[in-house]
Amino acid sequence: MTGTNHFSTTSDTHPGITPESAGWQYLTFRVEHLGAGETRTGETGGLEMALVPQEGDLTASANGETYTLRRESVFTQLPHVLYLPPGTSYTLTATQDSTYAIGGAPAQGRLPVRLIRPEEIRVELRGGANATRQVSHILGPDLPAERLLLYEVYTPSGNWSGWPPHRHDGRLGSLYIEETYYYRVSPPGGWAVHRNYSPEDGEDELLLARDGDLILSRRGYHPVAAAPGSNVYYLNYMAGEAQGEERSRAPVDEAAWGWMRQDWGGRAMDLPFGAARRGEPLHEAGGQDETLVREDSSQPASEAPPP
Repeated sequence: MTGTNHFSTTSDTHPGITPESAGWQYLTFRVEHLGAGETRTGETGGLEMALVPQEGDLTASANGETYTLRRESVFTQLPHVLYLPPGTSYTLTATQDSTYAIGGAPAQGRLPVRLIRPEEIRVELRGGANATRQVSHILGPDLPAERLLLYEVYTPSGNWSGWPPHRHDGRLGSLYIEETYYYRVSPPGGWAVHRNYSPEDGEDELLLARDGDLILSRRGYHPVAAAPGSNVYYLNYMAGEAQGEERSRAPVDEAAWGWMRQDWGGRAMDLPFGAARRGEPLHEAGGQDETLVREDSSQPASEAPPP
């Protein structure tokens, strides 16, 4: 663990949090691995839970029904997701090496076991310019669940998500909702920057998110930036005080950045900056010429000049 909100993982160690370990009230989350031929049984207890495959091929059994959860990769396919109400026993068997996330929150058991298929998942393109991202609504407020909210977010190379910065921690009229970010990055050596900050609490942390990392959003704002060359996925499990349709209340934007919903370009400055234009020398009084020179993309990286 690197800080109380950041859990790093290896290939054989996966993160898991409970309300007790996280110091919050509702949300449970973990990532598990099953080797080919292995079986695992579980109980939901007093929680409604959702199982999201990351990669692999799983057969799930619950309440006398059998379901197939198959996914090549989070970067190539939308998931089959299994919703499990409280008081449900389940069995998982892997037909190949498989990794899946499972999380939950307290519920009363008003809904049945069900399989959510990829074609049922609403896909939304959100934002604009370099804040464009895809949000896949798995258990959005318009879909049946008691307390859980569940999304997959894709942030392309060089883009931002969670923008404008917003909060849902019970402050400034927002709902209180806990949230986990489980990161996958393509290529696996890539990374993202995740910022958690709450000016009212004097908190501000900048976290380097790598493939397989888990980051908690406890309070305040929490935007994400994908490094150039890194395509970033994160899986959000969310739960809090709201239930049913009450989960649809929007988070509260940071006042300093809310205007960007009307201008996703963000008043970007024009380049090149200065009087010179590409290939056009600027004749100065001192007799020297200034000419805009673009980086030669054919030059080996090791020989490229510093910025």
